[in-house]
Amino acid sequence: MSKNIKLRKDNFQTDSGIEIPGFLNEAHSVPDPEQYPFTRGVHSSMYRSRFWTMRQYAGFATAEESNKRYKFLINSGTTGLSVAFDLPTQIGYDSDDPMSEGEVGKAGVAIDSLKDMETLFEDINLAGITTSMTINSTAPLLLMMYVAIAKRQNADLTKLSGTIQNDLLKEYIARGTYIYPPRQSMRLITDIFKWCSENLPSWNTISISGYHIREAGSSAVQEVAFTLSDGIEYVRAAIESGLDVDDFAKRLSFFFNSHNNFAEEVAKFRAARKIWATIMKERFNAKDENSMKLRFHAQTGGSTLSDKQIENNIVRVTIQALAAVLGGCQSLHTNGKDEALALPTELSVQTALRTQQIIAYESGVADSVDVLGGSYLIEYLTDQIEEKAWEYIKKIDELGGASKAIDYGFQKNEIEKNAYKTQIDIENKKIIEVGVNDFIAESEEKNILFKIDDSVRKRQIENLRKLKESRDNEKVRELLDIIKVKAMTTENLLPFFLEAVESYATVGEISNALREVWGEYKSA
Repeated sequence: MSKNIKLRKDNFQTDSGIEIPGFLNEAHSVPDPEQYPFTRGVHSSMYRSRFWTMRQYAGFATAEESNKRYKFLINSGTTGLSVAFDLPTQIGYDSDDPMSEGEVGKAGVAIDSLKDMETLFEDINLAGITTSMTINSTAPLLLMMYVAIAKRQNADLTKLSGTIQNDLLKEYIARGTYIYPPRQSMRLITDIFKWCSENLPSWNTISISGYHIREAGSSAVQEVAFTLSDGIEYVRAAIESGLDVDDFAKRLSFFFNSHNNFAEEVAKFRAARKIWATIMKERFNAKDENSMKLRFHAQTGGSTLSDKQIENNIVRVTIQALAAVLGGCQSLHTNGKDEALALPTELSVQTALRTQQIIAYESGVADSVDVLGGSYLIEYLTDQIEEKAWEYIKKIDELGGASKAIDYGFQKNEIEKNAYKTQIDIENKKIIEVGVNDFIAESEEKNILFKIDDSVRKRQIENLRKLKESRDNEKVRELLDIIKVKAMTTENLLPFFLEAVESYATVGEISNALREVWGEYKSA
């Protein structure tokens, strides 16, 4: 090699630090799709029989405005709804609470009561579409509101389909929208498992989330390991509460991120399926193969989006979406190009959806199952991610499981170390972000951004006032008192939540009733 030629890099690694060989020629024996451990996919025909659900995450301002966006998305071809709730709704405060000031309707739609939920889904047939709700601490309340609407639409609850995130452990690890201490949070989660197994059998009762772990700065390996360790904790808690593993495990689902390192992301999804199948079969003795299958929703990486040269984000999202599809996702959200700056405009949302549709209908990658299966590099990376993820899982087991590890700050510390290293590499240009730390434009066109009207909170407060004037307030007080009493027992709380929301008790009122009994979790 000439002395004048400089290598592009000193070494080649994935984002998780896995060395990438220049050439591989090893053979791998991997079972067919829909065969244990499901490395190649959870269905034998995958997208040949039906595409993944194209589920665009949306919600802002009032229920009325979000309802219009949902109808726009449905008319544009989205095949599933995904609801974003504002921060007060997520942490159990009504819009008129002083804690809600400045946040009402900003990060999602404001839902104070069943009245708002009725407006949110007005003229939308819940039996005809699946709905995912990104909600955790107040998940049982929002789920009961959804059930109340479905009942009024005379929907068959045994066929009602959708997902609630309901993943509190990752809130303590990475995101922070918790309310109650972990033990009480786990009680609500297992109450949901039990109630849904009897009343809502087609509903995904939890979406165990690695997405927010990755957004907090984890590597792909850490995302897999910490997410599946949380899954182990949920399964253990459900079994300890008296449930049989095969009665609930088939309704567990997962939620992963999809970032820019294309080959590693594809391999990550394959490795996660293999590890989870092994855990369910060997650790929890699941007999039903559906209990062993890791089904997952993917979202393209919000933290990878740039507020500079935002058109570049369309390319990033396309790469990430393709990785999720080739990794075998069951549903997918693609981010809008402007989400590093604001909530996406209708045009941005439509472009993001069209990205999925072009992959599905024009690229040809959906015509065959596990398109990259057998690629030496993909199989090598799948094995490497599996090996390194198992090391983390075993370490968490040694600490006493995910909850204990959270108490020790293990996952949080590991994520922070990785995030710091990544940021240093960006600053030193070991990692190139196009348009951010290299290939920077001298000037850019001004972007047209979506803005939330600051009058949203005033409107919500006025609606709450009218609601409380028209409802049976004595009955609401009685139902809230019953919830406080039942919270001190081991009875399933969901029937009492359902009766309360149907009587128009608010999210804040029910959450505050539980706060009185359980207190709030304060991080160290």
